[in-house]
Amino acid sequence: MNATSQAHCGSRLRMAVGLTGLLMLAACASMPPAPTASLQAAQRAISSAERAEAGRYAPEELSEARTRLASADTAVREQRMIMAERFADESRVEAELASAMTANVKAKAVNDEMTRSNDTLIDEMQRSSGDKP
Repeated sequence: MNATSQAHCGSRLRMAVGLTGLLMLAACASMPPAPTASLQAAQRAISSAERAEAGRYAPEELSEARTRLASADTAVREQRMIMAERFADESRVEAELASAMTANVKAKAVNDEMTRSNDTLIDEMQRSSGDKP
């Protein structure tokens, strides 16, 4: 090999190594970061649902929220950030559903109690006035 071909070979090798390095950097840079905000939002939603007594009124939904959050944590450990974010978002939605269902059950109970009280008042008013229903 003469000097020109050696220089050409060396420059091709340096270019290949440089290109490989750039590709490796691009691969690392393209990996999305951990979905910290989504994970925190899911945890807050679960805590809020627990405070609202969703474990009593919407246990399946709360359990599903916890399961999805655990799946999100597992996905983060496995470096599957897109899946982790999806699981975290699903967890948050399930927890919010559990909270909404709990609020609905409680509001219905209050409404039922108010209806019974109104019925009792109407009965008392009719009895006092001598009217018959």
